[in-house]
Amino acid sequence: MEERKVLNHLFVNVFNKILRIEERVIREQSDLDLTVSEMHTIDAIGIGESMKMTDVADKLNITVGTLTTSINRLLSKGYVERNRGEEDRRVVRVHLTEKGKEAYDLHEAYHEEMISQILSELNEEEARILTGTLIKISEFFRVHYHAED
Repeated sequence: MEERKVLNHLFVNVFNKILRIEERVIREQSDLDLTVSEMHTIDAIGIGESMKMTDVADKLNITVGTLTTSINRLLSKGYVERNRGEEDRRVVRVHLTEKGKEAYDLHEAYHEEMISQILSELNEEEARILTGTLIKISEFFRVHYHAED
């Protein structure tokens, strides 16, 4: 297989594997009733102060309308709470409930374990090269496809 085809296959394959594994971990290693998309919404909200819906949508690179659908599901499942601003009722803020914070912590632990496992397979030089390469790839997508982190 030529190099371009191999790279394309690897990018698609690795991306899909990470998502499938993450979905399986959410389903099997916890009793969370969440999709990967919902988990990423929880991750974007974070465990700090409440966030404006527009800021969460920007962080996820989705529209506020799309986020509203996800937030409504997370509200019904008890993972988030939504409040309107007292000074400006148009501003909608969201924050995680205790259940949401537990889901956030489980998700963080999954990612930490994934990175630890990957790094355990690499020597110091390989880890440095992988990090540098992924930074370049991330920058490429940011510049050429306006994909913000």
